[in-house]
Amino acid sequence: MSAVRAFLSRILLAGLVLGITGCALFEVPDWATRRPAPVALPAEQPPIVSSRFTLSEGSDVVGELQVIVARHEDTFVDIARAYDLGFDELVDANPGVDAWLPGAGTRIVLPTEFVLPDVPREGIVLNVGAKRLFYFPKAAPGQPRVVVTHPVGIGREGWQTPIGTTRVVAKNKDPVWTVPASIRREHAAEGDPLPARVGPGPDNPLGAYAMRLGFPGYLIHGTNKPSGIGMRVSHGCVQLFPEDIETLFAQVAVGTPVRIINEPQLLGWRDGNLYLEVHSALEDDRRDLARRLDARISKELKQAARRTGVQQVQLDPVLLADTVRATRGFPVPLLHPAADAQTLANKARLVVNVATPPAEEASPAESAKQTTDRHAADQ
Repeated sequence: MSAVRAFLSRILLAGLVLGITGCALFEVPDWATRRPAPVALPAEQPPIVSSRFTLSEGSDVVGELQVIVARHEDTFVDIARAYDLGFDELVDANPGVDAWLPGAGTRIVLPTEFVLPDVPREGIVLNVGAKRLFYFPKAAPGQPRVVVTHPVGIGREGWQTPIGTTRVVAKNKDPVWTVPASIRREHAAEGDPLPARVGPGPDNPLGAYAMRLGFPGYLIHGTNKPSGIGMRVSHGCVQLFPEDIETLFAQVAVGTPVRIINEPQLLGWRDGNLYLEVHSALEDDRRDLARRLDARISKELKQAARRTGVQQVQLDPVLLADTVRATRGFPVPLLHPAADAQTLANKARLVVNVATPPAEEASPAESAKQTTDRHAADQ
């Protein structure tokens, strides 16, 4: 191609010289100067930056998978906060991408699609296996039911968030943190002594709002270190982004039931298709998850056969194995039409990047990285 252009340049130059002497050799054809048409890139659409979804009858899946294009200054901490996602959720959805230097132009998958936990849809459901909270408020007369979902920080290994059913027994704005003796001893051993009580303010790990649970000593609360949301960072309590706990605090009444479960593998139906969402199991989860999943899938397919009258519903065993192995953390359809996680990511809707990196002097990315690296032990 370069040789052709050089040849044309020589002809054009000769033509210009001849033209100066009053002799026009020839006219340059249109194709010689025509520029190739620009390739149209998909337009970025407005993103779903919402944690509130309408529940549809017979559907267990809400939300939609999205993709953004990273800028050079973005980190997963910034992106997670902007789209109400947890840090680990972004890491799992984007294997091979550096969480601290994704790189300008890198496509970042936003796992903003969720399979609802297979439990009664009432009150608060906290799934520590997905590090995500679901709140099912009572619907107003004539209004559809909705679900509100937020990422959470949970108890780190050795300080597990308890599993079971309880209630919200008290609510406190600007709470005072009475530091448990066990946490004071731990911090003292690390050369970081804590006072017996920490009052309201920026140094309070509880943040500005706290809801006390019926499990003694356990709370759902805010945090003064939001970079840890979506990770195992606490001494057992449940942490939310400051803006999430503020809205949740206003909606949840004392007495609201709270169900805490550990389900890293979630199955649900939408539009006649069975979806599987798989998260990495917690480090201290010793259950045989593979056997549990096989039994649950078999049960779901048998029920589907009875509903539809189809004698046998088949799924691709390779797709199932790949989905379990990948632990991408977003729903994958197992039946017709089936699709693997990467195909879904490639087809996801491209949306505007609304992440706002924090001011360097207020909350540098390196500080956030240190917080996530050491799994800061906030109560």
